[in-house]
Amino acid sequence: MKKVTYKIRGFPGWHIECSAMSMKYLGEHFDIHCGGIDHIPVHHTNEIAQSEAATGKKWVNFWLHGNFLVFDRGKGAEKMAKSSGGFITLKTLEDKGYTPLMYRYFCLTTHYRNELLFSWNNLDAAKNSFNTLRNKVLEIKRNLGRREICNDKIMKYKKQFLKIVNDDLNMPQALALFWNILRNDKLNNNEKYALILDFDQVLGLNLDNLREEKFDLPKEIQELAEQRERARKEKNFRLSDELRLKIRTKGFIVEDTEQGQKVRKAE
Repeated sequence: MKKVTYKIRGFPGWHIECSAMSMKYLGEHFDIHCGGIDHIPVHHTNEIAQSEAATGKKWVNFWLHGNFLVFDRGKGAEKMAKSSGGFITLKTLEDKGYTPLMYRYFCLTTHYRNELLFSWNNLDAAKNSFNTLRNKVLEIKRNLGRREICNDKIMKYKKQFLKIVNDDLNMPQALALFWNILRNDKLNNNEKYALILDFDQVLGLNLDNLREEKFDLPKEIQELAEQRERARKEKNFRLSDELRLKIRTKGFIVEDTEQGQKVRKAE
């Protein structure tokens, strides 16, 4: 019998592509598969069918389907997509003065099952909150002392954080716990910073790499700061407070730390 060879031209569909890439990097079975809610009826259904038919194994344990990012145009919210002309890139955000981490913080404020409403006002609010958080972390980092860390307290908050994250990735609640840690007077700065680094392994806000902004202190501010330091040593606290306020009106903040007086730019 004569052997017949067929040549077929074409491209594999994206359903097959996703199964192939997943198997290459994650294996024939893995825990978590993410995607948009619009992938449920067709794309992910196809992935399951073809992958499980090929391997004879269960494909994925958990599916996490994110709701849409919607754009507020002032006439009601609509899905952000290229087809609607309402598509905004990270480059656009950067050109307007927002960093990718500010946008990441913005995304953490809404549960993945809910629609995330994008507006410039909402993004501004997230930017301000992120900058406040960043400054608070820097303040804690500046004031790390030699106080001992209570492992029992640390473990208590770690377990609480893990419980929240394991509750269907409740990132808004995880972020709320993070803020409570920053403001908790019963934790010393060493304990707070240990929790900050631990939580940020999930939040991904790059807080371990925060650095003080370097700048040259104007001569006038230097002189005012020196006057204030002398006033404090002489226990003239009224003058000290007046000089602190004067420095603040000129765009700088004075902080009294365990390492002494420090001056930084106001946001």
